[in-house]
Amino acid sequence: MAATSRFPLLSWTTIAPVFGVLLLALAWGRDLAPVLVALVAVVLAVTVLAAVHHAEVVALRVGEPFGSLVLAVAVTIIEVALIVTLMVSGGPEASSLARDTVFAAVMITTNGIVGIALLLGALKHGTTLFNAEGSGGALATVITLATLTLVLPTFTTTTPGPEFSGPQLAFAALASLALYAMFVFTQTVRHRDFFLPVTEDGVIETEEHAEAPSGKAALASLGLLLVALVAVVGLAKIESPAIEAGVRAAGFPQSFVGVVIALLVLLPETIAAARAALRDRIQTSLNLGYGSAIASIGLTIPTIALATVWLDGPLLLGLGPMQMVLLLLTVLVSVLTVVPGRATRLQGGVHLVLLAAFLFLAVNP
Repeated sequence: MAATSRFPLLSWTTIAPVFGVLLLALAWGRDLAPVLVALVAVVLAVTVLAAVHHAEVVALRVGEPFGSLVLAVAVTIIEVALIVTLMVSGGPEASSLARDTVFAAVMITTNGIVGIALLLGALKHGTTLFNAEGSGGALATVITLATLTLVLPTFTTTTPGPEFSGPQLAFAALASLALYAMFVFTQTVRHRDFFLPVTEDGVIETEEHAEAPSGKAALASLGLLLVALVAVVGLAKIESPAIEAGVRAAGFPQSFVGVVIALLVLLPETIAAARAALRDRIQTSLNLGYGSAIASIGLTIPTIALATVWLDGPLLLGLGPMQMVLLLLTVLVSVLTVVPGRATRLQGGVHLVLLAAFLFLAVNP
């Protein structure tokens, strides 16, 4: 994305957040006709794209790896908002929504975003290069977070079923926050160079190819990003009954609602990673993929744990056998991909096949 110092007041990225807030004010608390529900869905999708665009502008201003962090946090805020709003209105059927969404986010980021980036990068530039130290550390954090929050609940015995007891959930939430904080400190302060793009000679690149926006444009984008996030949270609440009804009408399992949420919020992130890969910035793509997975677990689980104070019903976090097999296979393949510090189109294709398997089995379990 080529940013300029001027800020276009009449661009769609400026209009969408403002229109989203206005539509939210008009539609809140009303019974909407099908045409208006469709309009809300379109505005919601466009506002999500606008939110991530403004996050990209801010990201270009602050540079890597801070830019990837801004994008990941912005997307995770949207994800958490969608999960909470659907859990509030979903009743008992929504008890596994957090698990389904977080697991879908992990599979989409580690297989979808990473796979698309590696494939596009290899097709255009040949062998893709990245920093194995930074990517390996990020992947290790993803694996630990996923195991602590999504695998262990299936095997704990204090509470029957795939759920934590109160103290166990509190520990998992605090552990997730601690791991996320350590990763952010490592990525942005202590070992920032581990997360910067590298050249064929192993030289770390410190400058982005795109022109950084002015401070005024970055501040304007930050303000519009906040407006867009408010609009997305509210419009998601309005649209939540339609999302669940659409999944039921298609004959898909209720757990597919989590996949829809993850696909919606991670689509712009995927586009950003693909753009970076085409510019031969594979490290930036991996930062986006693994960073989004870490933020998705590290911020979502503590927020949902806190929300259980006023949410009724159980919180089912443990994965089933089929999901654990897919997670284990993803972990093994990801380790083999990251360790060499370089990858070809083959690795990208393998990750995309794993994503396809996840999506197929989500519809036909």
